[in-house]
Amino acid sequence: MVLADGKGVPLGMSLHPASPAETKLVEATLATVKVGRKGPGRPRQRPERLICDKGYDSDPLRKQLKKRGIELIAPHRSNRRKAPTQDGRALRRYQRRWKIERSIAWFGNYRRVIVRWDRRIEIYRAFVHIACALITCNKL
Repeated sequence: MVLADGKGVPLGMSLHPASPAETKLVEATLATVKVGRKGPGRPRQRPERLICDKGYDSDPLRKQLKKRGIELIAPHRSNRRKAPTQDGRALRRYQRRWKIERSIAWFGNYRRVIVRWDRRIEIYRAFVHIACALITCNKL
């Protein structure tokens, strides 16, 4: 999972097996983000909003993020039984989700990250961090 800023530059990432649901991995991914402040103080770990796809449509996740002061912008699934929780105004920001898709496509420039040949997760994680650093250097 990759968390990127408004320009598509990776801010944090976490590696997990494919079996857990995406909603369970949000907290672990948010914990990897540390954005420095202009002045003194701890680095920020809390973005204002998260723009996600339909896989993140979960009322418990929305409540959990709202407690932290994070707005979740994700369209509702087509088979949702409960009433909608957000209106169209917030979903207009969903149009910017292409930036994270572009960020994920930038990882396609690094074949070793796309095709996982490494058996050990530590080595693979190191190469993903190198790819994130190179993407960040190229886009700044």
